[in-house]
Amino acid sequence: MNELKENWQEIKASERRLLAMMILLMLVAMILLVFSLVSLRPGSSVVKVSYGDIGRYQGGEWSGMSNAGGYHDGSWMNMLAFPILAVVFGFLHNLLAVKLYGKRGAAMAKTLVAVSIGLVILAFIVLMRLLGEG
Repeated sequence: MNELKENWQEIKASERRLLAMMILLMLVAMILLVFSLVSLRPGSSVVKVSYGDIGRYQGGEWSGMSNAGGYHDGSWMNMLAFPILAVVFGFLHNLLAVKLYGKRGAAMAKTLVAVSIGLVILAFIVLMRLLGEG
């Protein structure tokens, strides 16, 4: 725990760009968290939860043209993946970046944070597309 605290103090003192990226990651993840919680729609019995370009495998053979891809229905509880992703990316990836900063340096920590920001934006785009079809 002391190592994380020391690394955090060092990031605040000398790595302004990494600190700014970490703050941006937290803000983008918080936006995803709030938006995904507001759009859960727990009263709906069926919502669009995934998209696939090919059919689903059902009982020994590939499904026919009626199930050959597109948006798939599911329960609103499947959409809880987006708030969970927001918490993991926003909080845990920032902690991981601080730990990685101590082990591998600023360049590797910046790479992790940049990839995490990209994944949050990608999750937001997927959520918008699923909500647009539902």
